Amino acid sequence: MSHVRTARRRLFVAVTTVLAVTLGAGALTAPATAAPAGAVTATTGTTAAAAVPFAKNYKVTGAGVTGFLSQNPDTYDTRWTSYATGASTGYTGRVLLRSSRTTDYLVFVGSRQVTLRNLSTSAVLDVPTGFAGGGSQYAGAAGDAVFTSVATDDGPEVLTKHTGEGGPVTVTGLPQGATDLAVGPGTPDDALVTFTVGTVEKWGMLDLATGVVDEIRDRPNASLGGDVAVSATRVAWTETSATQRVSVVLLDRATGTTRRIALGDVAAYGVQIGLVGGRVVYGEAGGLSAGATNPLYAPTAIDPATGAKVKLIDHLTSSEAAPDGSLLVRGGTVAQGEGLYRIAPDGAGNPLVTLVASTGEPTKVVIGTNNVPAVVDFDKTRGRASFTWNLSRTSVDVRMTVRHVRTGLTMTHYETHPYNPWVTMNWDGELGPSRVSAPNGDYTWSVTATPLNGIGPATTATGTFKVVRKPAPHDFNDNGTPDVLARDSAGRLWRHDSNYSAYANGGQLVEPSTPKPALIGTGWNIYDRIEAVGDVGGSGVGDFVARDKTGVLWLFKGRGDGTFAGRIRIGGGWNTYDQLTGGSDFTGDGRSDLVGIDKAGVFWLYKGTGKDTAPYSGRVRLGVGFGIYNQITAVGNIAGGTAGDLVARDRSGVLWSFLGNGRGGFVPRTKIGAGFHVYDDLVGVGDANRDGRNDLYVHTYGGDSYLFRGTNDWRTPFQGRQLTGVAFVWGYSPVA
Repeated sequence: MSHVRTARRRLFVAVTTVLAVTLGAGALTAPATAAPAGAVTATTGTTAAAAVPFAKNYKVTGAGVTGFLSQNPDTYDTRWTSYATGASTGYTGRVLLRSSRTTDYLVFVGSRQVTLRNLSTSAVLDVPTGFAGGGSQYAGAAGDAVFTSVATDDGPEVLTKHTGEGGPVTVTGLPQGATDLAVGPGTPDDALVTFTVGTVEKWGMLDLATGVVDEIRDRPNASLGGDVAVSATRVAWTETSATQRVSVVLLDRATGTTRRIALGDVAAYGVQIGLVGGRVVYGEAGGLSAGATNPLYAPTAIDPATGAKVKLIDHLTSSEAAPDGSLLVRGGTVAQGEGLYRIAPDGAGNPLVTLVASTGEPTKVVIGTNNVPAVVDFDKTRGRASFTWNLSRTSVDVRMTVRHVRTGLTMTHYETHPYNPWVTMNWDGELGPSRVSAPNGDYTWSVTATPLNGIGPATTATGTFKVVRKPAPHDFNDNGTPDVLARDSAGRLWRHDSNYSAYANGGQLVEPSTPKPALIGTGWNIYDRIEAVGDVGGSGVGDFVARDKTGVLWLFKGRGDGTFAGRIRIGGGWNTYDQLTGGSDFTGDGRSDLVGIDKAGVFWLYKGTGKDTAPYSGRVRLGVGFGIYNQITAVGNIAGGTAGDLVARDRSGVLWSFLGNGRGGFVPRTKIGAGFHVYDDLVGVGDANRDGRNDLYVHTYGGDSYLFRGTNDWRTPFQGRQLTGVAFVWGYSPVA
């Protein structure tokens, strides 16, 4: 299907000679509409014994006796490639391939000269054009000839044939007044010539031996810009309706009779055709990159006599007829991949498909490399991850899923017809329909790419990774976000998960709707103090302590799944303290410590040991006069340093910060703000919004809760309060 440029359009010309099977008179009695395609596929030959390389992203622009021509449609660089050796020669500028029955010729079209080079003998024919050629213009090439045209004084054009044998020959047989002359290859014996007479577009066959034009016909408007195929006995062309429905019109050159083959009730914009043996081959170019299915994407051979169809390959980008009557198609099959395929009749006249040259690319969708790491550290990425996979093509619907193995929670992202082959899942670290924070642990990932155009099957790639974080003091279910413990009036202790969602009110701490608050147990009214204290038992997850009404302090070790092991006795006599808090490392040894204010106002430190049987060492006195505070809360580092800090509320509602010095002591207090008496509970939940700064969660007795987001500035360690979605019914106390 060579390209012949006229003054007003591009005409695609497909050339073939008749092979073992031709269209006899019986073809004219075949039904006017092609029969539905059956489940028939062409015989596929094995890859040619010496399949040669085909440049990626190139299209075939010429099929010769000894090789083929291909072109990059973006740069217009052209390559001539030998069938036998695969050796390629590159060219720039306008280069065409023309062939006789035995010899290939390259045509180099310049602004002042056209050169015809015999690839067998290297003989060269130079044909001047423009001023040097007496005002002539290049009109085309076919076989071993170059054609030029020149306008006469009275308007009509004269067409001249130039060959290496003898001098120029004037072409005869054209109607009086023919203009816009253009010549392209037809068969080894004749060329296809197009021209205009007045306002009527016409075409005819030019005998290459005699230089005489015959078989002249009008070109229907519906055929303009379409494709044409020629054999010794038939001419076929496409006609497109106003609704983009395409038919193939088949002409018997001997009788002049025609018949029409409708290609179906589907829109088409680039149908290419060829004549191979007794069959018409057709297919819509560009299917591999298309975003929808179309039955015309798969090149198909139809028998005009019976309407029987045979699928040849899965798609095409370009095609060219060869002088031996075969058809070279740049396309692909799921089985053999992308390349150049030859379609030729076998001994029985059935189409045989053979891979001639390969690009090395798959036709089916292949999911290639990815950047998914073995371990994702959410502390370093602030709870986010970006995973990327490379696809062999973009005309796909992509489903990317991550799944937490223990819980089965998933998050899926979709992308349809991505802009480039690299598809990315920007994971915000949330899972499930209620968007809970992703737990630590083992994960699987899967990517499924489903062709939008129906070319090839869906494909899936899978893998694994881990999510890790450092233990967070208020994280009991190992998902990196704060859990809040709350006891209701009936003595039931609940664990409420939270997640700072970017989708809620522009960014808000919320409680996922699923899972619901988890019941830890009943009978918790025996305790008068419950405090989350971070990891004090050495298990790597958050723990809490509870003091019963007799003054015994108990440790409840977290299991990392939101549940807790049976209590472990720490010791008695703890009812001497009015205030207790833990979860910060005040001593700089990496362990969570506990501080308390006794009834006399003395401030005491219990250094963490990391042992669940004795989680705290003996107490150390820090100071006196702390009886003025009615609540103290360990908040971790809120000043940008390395040591754990403390906030304390005095009885007038003023909140003060005590910044740790890392040695178990504190620098003098700094006023944070007033009005904190409206809150029943102050909870140092850690970094709730994943910005790397520790935050303060507060709760009112009426059930409302707020988040004071950290700033890491010791002078103003918290921003203004923000209402949260982690709220409790009236009467929950304490909240820890």
